[in-house]
Amino acid sequence: MSVPTQLIARSNALGADPRNTNYAGGNTSAKGAVTDPVTGAPTEVLWVKGSGGDLGTLTEAGLAVLRLDRLRSLVDVYPGVEREDEMVAAFDYCLHGRGGAAPSIDTAMHGLVEASHVDHLHPDSGIALATAADGPALTKECFGDRVAWVDWRRPGFQLGLDIAAVKAANPQAIGVILGGHGITAWGTTSEECERNSLEIIRTAEAFLAERGAPEPFGPVVPGFEALPTEERHARAAALAPVVRGLASTDQRQVGHYTDSEVVLEFLSREKLQPLAALGTSCPDHFLRTKVRPLVVDLPATAPLEDVVARLKELHAEYRDSYRAYYERHAEADSPAMRGADPAIVLVPGVGMFSFGKDKQTARVAGEFYVNAINVMRGAEAVSTYAPIPESEKFRIEYWSLEEAKLQRMPKPKPLAGRIALVTGAGSGIGKAIAQRLAAEGACVTIADLNGDAAAEVAAEVGGTAVVADVTDAAAVQAAIDATVLAYGGIDLVVNNAGLSISKPLLETTERDWDRQHDVMAKGSFLVAKAAAKAMIDQGIGGDIVYISSKNSVFAGPNNVAYGAAKADQAHQVRLLAAELGGHGIRVNGVNPDGVVRGSGIFAGGWGAQRAAVYGVEEAKLGEFYAQRTILKREVLPEHVAAAVFALTGGDLTHTTGLHVPVDAGVAAAFLR
Repeated sequence: MSVPTQLIARSNALGADPRNTNYAGGNTSAKGAVTDPVTGAPTEVLWVKGSGGDLGTLTEAGLAVLRLDRLRSLVDVYPGVEREDEMVAAFDYCLHGRGGAAPSIDTAMHGLVEASHVDHLHPDSGIALATAADGPALTKECFGDRVAWVDWRRPGFQLGLDIAAVKAANPQAIGVILGGHGITAWGTTSEECERNSLEIIRTAEAFLAERGAPEPFGPVVPGFEALPTEERHARAAALAPVVRGLASTDQRQVGHYTDSEVVLEFLSREKLQPLAALGTSCPDHFLRTKVRPLVVDLPATAPLEDVVARLKELHAEYRDSYRAYYERHAEADSPAMRGADPAIVLVPGVGMFSFGKDKQTARVAGEFYVNAINVMRGAEAVSTYAPIPESEKFRIEYWSLEEAKLQRMPKPKPLAGRIALVTGAGSGIGKAIAQRLAAEGACVTIADLNGDAAAEVAAEVGGTAVVADVTDAAAVQAAIDATVLAYGGIDLVVNNAGLSISKPLLETTERDWDRQHDVMAKGSFLVAKAAAKAMIDQGIGGDIVYISSKNSVFAGPNNVAYGAAKADQAHQVRLLAAELGGHGIRVNGVNPDGVVRGSGIFAGGWGAQRAAVYGVEEAKLGEFYAQRTILKREVLPEHVAAAVFALTGGDLTHTTGLHVPVDAGVAAAFLR
């Protein structure tokens, strides 16, 4: 097995277990010889996980490859710790060949340590010792001389020199605890390195379990216990839009909700407030969770309106505090403040809301705070939790290298940070709309009566599936709740669910009429009402789009129930646009016609009925519709989806109450 293959296998094995390291946290390396294609001579190189990669999913493309002789020669030109950031640019001049990942800030650690294989990881147990007030003594007690201690130093070239020196002075050691940070282990073979990493992690876990106090977070505070599951989730759904709106004051965020036992137990304990105020320590943690969370200081059973009011007060205080933190430590060349809103909001009895630019970033932020809780528990169990100083956190959060990494990120898609719910999205027009919104960056909930179809579309677009009967107010509310629990809130609702029955007046039954109006007129009303409530609570505006029809303004034959229901939807657009505009909620409609291909409505019998009305073969109904239009073009589901995106993608910010025809031109349905 080649050296890179061994490295990938070791990395994936270590990264697959969250006890070993967090998502995208830590890095691994291996040294070996390759043939220089220019000289034909053997050349020593370093393979190391590149910047931003994840160990659990690492592939060879995610490795940086550097010439070891050139990397180690950097020691001779190292200008000192005050200018060590300059060394990162020098790594590019050490690369072997083209391609590969960008070298990370930890490259020096891997290259300068005299070992064939090196692992740098962020296990909760290791960081617990690293953040304990008497970490050096505990490390000695836990490991003897098999693991050494390295004082806190910001990741970089000097840290690599420090670790190399400690290894050289302690030949018996298998690794080190990095103060305030994590662990580093090494070995002569890949197997030995992995074994040593796991020995450090598991030994620390056992030490904390055996030596630790039984209640490191203190006793339970009466009233702060976790609410019963159903009540907890109902309260979380009610609070989520409010919390997300506050967290999006500077920039729109996507949310993630966590109510794991680890989180709920921490929120119920006496030490919640003082420990949360200390913030996290490992750089990977606080870069994603911010310097500290916002913590609600009311019991779980406090009236909901009191919690909402207190959240708004605490948010204002948090922003003032964060701004003061920035001003305390910022220097003339510091990057501008990136935003003063919290990334983590803790609500006793309910759980944790975490936020980020997209769903993955929000989820990972929450995972990192769970790591931080585990770290605090371990440190408090054997000592006192003592994270790195606030000034050091600022140096990393507003590090020029971190800022450069952020500036290299690709430009966000038009709907990035937007949360959408599309009804009737298991097929046809709704499916096409969901696909387009997701492709443009939105988080999408797929709502449909057919659960299997919804799940299939959700899996395709990376969204959330819900089974929803839009005629049932409770089912509609459940779909909204599922959306806000999955993503933190809701910004964009598409009322697309529908059905159609084509009959003349005298053959249209009362049941036909009621079914048409229940699904489209009443269903759209129920969805719009529930969505608008969440949007108003959120306070950052939103979009409601109705997929109406050409038939809302055109008197087609044998179509009284369908046409009347569509006309109802069309006027709801106007009424709600006028009513909700003061909340920044825009309401618009799309009037398609003749969307036969891929349509669930047409496949369900409407196509056969309309073909009979017009005297054409059902298979040629799309062609028939196309030929009666001005443009002589068939309308497809993706054309309707394009209109929805045009209305919501950011270019029509001042448009509300509009109906957009997508019918290839039907003069009798022109709006006037």
